[in-house]
Amino acid sequence: MNRIYFAAGKALILTFIINLFVGFSAFSQLQEPVKWSFKANRINDTIAELQFVAKIDMTWHMYSQLVPKDGPRPTVFTFDKPNGFQLIGKVTEPKPFEEYDEMFEMKVKYFQMQSNFTQKIKIQSNKHVRVTGAVEFQACDNKSCIFDEKPFSFDLEGLKTYVAKVPPVLADMAKSKTIINVAVAKVDSTKTVAATIASKPLDDGRTPLWMFFLIAFAAGLVAILTPCVFPMIPMTVSYFMKSGSNGKIQASIYGIAIIAIYTLFGTVIAVLFGAEFSNWISTHWIPNVLFFLIFVVFAASFFGYFEITVPNWLVNKSVSAEDKGGTVGTIFMALTLVLVSFSCTGPIVGTILVESVGGQILRPIIGMLGFSLAFAIPFTLFALFPQWLNKMPKSGGWLNSVKVVLGFIELAFALKFLNVPDQTYHWGILDREIYLGFWIVIFTMMGFYLLGKIRFPHDSDYPVVKSFPRLILIIATFSFVIYLVPGLWGAPLKGISGWLPPMETQDFDITAIVRDNSVSGNAENKGNIAETPKYLNTALKLPHGLKGYFDYDEALKASKALNKPVFVDFTGHGCTNCREMENRVWSDPEVLKRLRENFVLAALYVDDKVIELPKNEWYTNKEGREVKLLGKKNTEIQIEKFGANAQPFYVILDCDGNSLVPPHAYDLDKASYIKFLDDGVAAYNKKNGIK
Repeated sequence: MNRIYFAAGKALILTFIINLFVGFSAFSQLQEPVKWSFKANRINDTIAELQFVAKIDMTWHMYSQLVPKDGPRPTVFTFDKPNGFQLIGKVTEPKPFEEYDEMFEMKVKYFQMQSNFTQKIKIQSNKHVRVTGAVEFQACDNKSCIFDEKPFSFDLEGLKTYVAKVPPVLADMAKSKTIINVAVAKVDSTKTVAATIASKPLDDGRTPLWMFFLIAFAAGLVAILTPCVFPMIPMTVSYFMKSGSNGKIQASIYGIAIIAIYTLFGTVIAVLFGAEFSNWISTHWIPNVLFFLIFVVFAASFFGYFEITVPNWLVNKSVSAEDKGGTVGTIFMALTLVLVSFSCTGPIVGTILVESVGGQILRPIIGMLGFSLAFAIPFTLFALFPQWLNKMPKSGGWLNSVKVVLGFIELAFALKFLNVPDQTYHWGILDREIYLGFWIVIFTMMGFYLLGKIRFPHDSDYPVVKSFPRLILIIATFSFVIYLVPGLWGAPLKGISGWLPPMETQDFDITAIVRDNSVSGNAENKGNIAETPKYLNTALKLPHGLKGYFDYDEALKASKALNKPVFVDFTGHGCTNCREMENRVWSDPEVLKRLRENFVLAALYVDDKVIELPKNEWYTNKEGREVKLLGKKNTEIQIEKFGANAQPFYVILDCDGNSLVPPHAYDLDKASYIKFLDDGVAAYNKKNGIK
């Protein structure tokens, strides 16, 4: 990168000006993550197919037409009154991705990269036919959402003899069973077809592959510290030491063979359960309940109530093959280790595979590679450096303690899988406090086990708390239990909130009870209200018991009456990042205090499709379309007055609607948000001569 050096003072000034301009323009620039194109394809004399092609920016996704009630805004096609044609059925769409969304607490369907919608029509006139209407949609990335509307029009010739020429590639694609998210983007006179194939969403919300590799690697290290594996290290190393100079080579082959066996297993899983399997795995009750039961069985095995083993005949065949000697014999030695240690490693390997099945096709392979690499390292290293054996801890009861601790963790982890269908299908089994109750009991028992107060079938009389690592683990376990307990009364437990059922399932939330019944709290809230807000008893709301307005003009009027700046929150029912800002930033006491005391609040929902404006407020916009809905009005306010169309979007205004400070968007930095609020108040006070 070329660098041009100016005098230090000029460089600083120039940098400041550029950053200020770029920062402000980033907020004011209209975003268009979805670009639409429209084209008509004549099938025959009377039938035409209208094509609506949405090209979606790389990091964004757009929701399907088929979205459940109370979810994100679906894509909706509205046609003006037909004149000379008749709609045939409804708009069709390609198969969308479908995943459980924790924020909406439901399965949602969406598209990425590109999607092709079609609508067939029947031509009924021999004159020119014009089809008009608009498509409304919601698109989101990991920081913001937009709710937009695009008008469309198609011009078609009237009835006449017409022979359609369908490009051969379209017929091939129609017959293909390849996983295709989108199909035809353009069909012109040269019969060219641009297609985009997307076999997996760019971001499925799961752990990144590199992190998953490290987790699997750590699991491999833990597997070594089990009674089925740890004692085998000196035995195996001794065998290679007896082989003389060739022993180190054989030890290296042994380690590579272990890695190859596990990685091959992961590859088979990847082939059997590819990327398309993820939607069913992540949302359907059958696999999740099955995984729940599997993890309970794993836990029982670790507790010592029974052992999970492979068939004896398989182990015996592998052992007999070791007699072949050489490289082949060493490979079968590695296979024997994998089979014999299965009673300890099986649950750990199963955990990794359960977490990987249904994700990116590389996940099972990466998971098994990480696990086996850690698992094979000690056998190879101790064979290469046999003097290290003298520093190894001796086998004993502590190895079984490792298994039992893993059993408790498996039991707690099992609840995650039961929670998914419980929320998706509204079974009501695991409300938040019940889930927390299970975890508190599980980890309390784990702490007492580490203290030696609980014993399992295969436990020995291992000396209690003579090991410093054991003491640290006891302290960490009981500290975690103490951290969990306040959650029973509504504490947010933000550190593990992603593992817990949503707060809305909490039956007893003391914070909400105190807030809703606090006299001082109600008095503070009344300072934001000049008169009873419109749309008060509707689905529109402000979080954390805050009170405010849902109409822009009404909020400005209250600002003038109360002599306070207006805090405008452009939000949406289907805006995940809006909820995240409310839960993680607005919930901060300092932020909440400022919102409650220093501003007139206005929550402007841009995606509401139900609430109508009073008839005397209906108007026609610049595109000539009549605006009747509150959501559409709020969308146009954000675009026309502030040059933005993404949510969340926050502005601070005076009573005349003038911006006092640059706007703020998605930002989880609480200090930055507090500064934004304080700067807005300071600017308002300065402008109005308030000290």
